[in-house]
Amino acid sequence: MSNEPAITAKRLTLALCAAGVIGGAVGAIAVNHNNVAAETAPAAAAPAPAAAPAPAAAVAAPAATVTLPDFTRIAAQNGKAVVNIRVSGTSRAANRGAMPRMDPSHPFYEFFRQFQDPRYGGGGGREAPVVFGAGSGFIVSPDGVILTNAHVVQGADEVTVKLQDRREFRAKVLGSDPKTDVAVLKIDAKNLPVVPVGRSRSLLVGEWVLAIGSPYGLESTVTAGVVSATGRSLPDGAVPFIQTDVAVNPGNSGGPLFNTRGEVVGINSQIYSQTGGYQGLSFSIPIDVAVRIKDQIVATGKVQHAKLGVSVQEVGQGFADSFRLESPEGALVSSVERGGPAERAGLKSGDVIRRVNGQSIVSSGDLPGIIALAKPGERVSLDVWRDGKLVRVDATLGDASEKGKRPQEELAADVQDNSAKLGLALRPLEPIERRQSGIASGLVIEDASGAAAVAGIEPGDVLISVNGRAVNSVDQVRDVVAKASKSVALLIQRGSDRIFIPVRIG
Repeated sequence: MSNEPAITAKRLTLALCAAGVIGGAVGAIAVNHNNVAAETAPAAAAPAPAAAPAPAAAVAAPAATVTLPDFTRIAAQNGKAVVNIRVSGTSRAANRGAMPRMDPSHPFYEFFRQFQDPRYGGGGGREAPVVFGAGSGFIVSPDGVILTNAHVVQGADEVTVKLQDRREFRAKVLGSDPKTDVAVLKIDAKNLPVVPVGRSRSLLVGEWVLAIGSPYGLESTVTAGVVSATGRSLPDGAVPFIQTDVAVNPGNSGGPLFNTRGEVVGINSQIYSQTGGYQGLSFSIPIDVAVRIKDQIVATGKVQHAKLGVSVQEVGQGFADSFRLESPEGALVSSVERGGPAERAGLKSGDVIRRVNGQSIVSSGDLPGIIALAKPGERVSLDVWRDGKLVRVDATLGDASEKGKRPQEELAADVQDNSAKLGLALRPLEPIERRQSGIASGLVIEDASGAAAVAGIEPGDVLISVNGRAVNSVDQVRDVVAKASKSVALLIQRGSDRIFIPVRIG
């Protein structure tokens, strides 16, 4: 069976959510206990004197009534349109020569060799069919159009769809989009049950949701939970995910996420896991995104994504101080693609993109999620923080499938000196270094100490700009640093990458 792509993290704090439920249960037990005590009190006991009525302000307010959702109707009706997907292909043993081989002295060598495992010297070069994955999906059209995850059908030679009524169909992959992890299948059938499609943008944090799928091959499994967050950006993601605490496991991939009205609001796609199983965090593709991808695939058989032509990174507190931002929000432009849409629009390294078409950019991951879902040729309006003020930049987006040129900056080298306040020893690039590195100009960092070393600056890095101002002499560096109060943002070229590094100087 296929596994959900696991999101890895060095450290993640998980908070237990059961405390409120347990507390509510304890309170209920206490009330029942008091009622029992009142009913079993001795009949001969003298009645207590009537207490004086409490003042109106002291009367406790009635407890709020909480009604738990009933998912039985959704499971019974809309569950009929949820399908199990099985994918298979062929495997050639001779093509697996790169796999590690077991030493012949290993005690299990002979056992595995007899079964012709290619890692242990057997198997020859024959091809054999193999079922290598299973997932879920759901029907969105009575004539057999099905939505699922792209990773469920990736590399499949044959896709089989099993309906809830146990009928099986060979499916055709109309198209898939790895960028958003959406795939569209088609089976030859009519008058099929379909799911009602809702709007993911109307989801609220704390709202109840329901997943139906085939975790570990257990078909029509129902799990429920609440929306933990919306618009969640994940590393290298082009999708503003819906985060929930609904139990999702391998095999749930591609299955629907329902709201309490029985409408599909997402496609279950990823989990956070250090074990391969569910650990309380699951992520779904918003149905608004999936429908846009589906419509492109059905119409043209392919998907087009737009690009702005910039590399961005997170704005931390150090960068906010350096660029005089009120809050550490936005996407910091670290490099601009030469000849790309951003350069044509006038964007520069050191710009901080705060809004796109009026939509706020809080985290740097918000920007690629918005741009990737736009269409090539679409015009966007960017609110950019530059030189301590907001400026408006209009850009016409390009096609993400077109490869751009690597960013370069036209600078001129100058002098050699030390920048003591930063803890940097600097010198201009030599002509041969410019030719070999492709960097027109900059200051080579020969040594880093103090604040620069703490921030992660390394000897051999090339300093390109300070607080967004291109520098080609130490005097320019001194001038910018002298005007800074708490920290400065250094644009560094390290190998083929350009990154901003904040250095505190206060």
